[in-house]
Parts: sequence; structure tokens; C-alpha cells
Amino acid sequence: MQVKDKSALKELIAQNQRLLQNLNTKRHCECEVRQLLSEITGEKIAEDTEIRLPFYTDYGRNLKIGQGVFINANVMVTDLGGVTIEDKALIGLGAMLISVNHQLAPAKRHELELKPVLIKENAWIGAGAKILPGVTVGKNAVVGAGAVVTKDVADNTVVAGNPAKKIREI
Repeated sequence: MQVKDKSALKELIAQNQRLLQNLNTKRHCECEVRQLLSEITGEKIAEDTEIRLPFYTDYGRNLKIGQGVFINANVMVTDLGGVTIEDKALIGLGAMLISVNHQLAPAKRHELELKPVLIKENAWIGAGAKILPGVTVGKNAVVGAGAVVTKDVADNTVVAGNPAKKIREI
């Protein structure tokens, strides 16, 4: 990963980690949760979006959350590479949206490979599912609980398993 100003990046990550600690360890009403997440992401979180705590992210500023989104508790979003959750998407308990990986070569193991994740409108990510870097989950698609998604999921498709495979169309 090439970052021009690493100190600014580290400072923003540290600030967002403090905000996340506040978010996850204190009692907040829904409007306070949205306000803190708006500070973390740098964008207003819609009033009809619900995010259950605890919620985790490694960076925050590359996370885009649409309207009418529901994110259940214990979701982890590694968004340094970019994660977009479009309108009306559902993210199940303990799911992971991962846009960052490390290089395989031992000499480059500490270098990051960034690939954006896109969860399209009205998609449903089941509990404990893992969406890996570079994956797009299509409109109205369903990812079964516990699935490990390594490839794009077409619109109106149900996938499950490890690695996730197409089960049927809806």
C-alpha cells in the first residue's frame, strides 16, 4: 500500500478508534449512534439506518452506508480498501466485510493489498458470513450464514458454503 501521508492516516485511525471505543462501551440512543458513526465515516448516516452495537471498523473513512440499512451486532468492516453498503442491505450478526489483504511473498508480508467490497441494494449477508476483498454482492442477493465469499455474487442469487457457491436464484 502506498500512502502519501502515513502520519495523517495513523492519526485518523487513532481518532476513529477512540470514537469506536466510546461507541461500543457507553450507552447511546440511536441518534447518538448515528452521530458517532457519521464522525467515524465522515458522512451522515441516514435516520432510517440501524446499526446494532458493538460495531467495528479499522479505518472508517472509506465506509459508505446507504439508507434503510440494517447492520446487526458484532459486525467487522475493514474498509481501508473501501466498503460500500447500498440502500436497504441487511448485514447479519458477526459478519465480516474485508477490503484488505496482505501480500503472500514473505518479504512483502507487511504490505497491504486493497480491493473494494460492494454490497448492492437489498442484499442480505447472513450471520457470520465473510465477504473477502474485491467481492461484489449483487442486488437482492442472499449470502448464507457462515459463508466465505471469494467471488462476486450475481443479482437475485443465493450462495452458501466455504467457499460460497450458488444454491439457487430468487
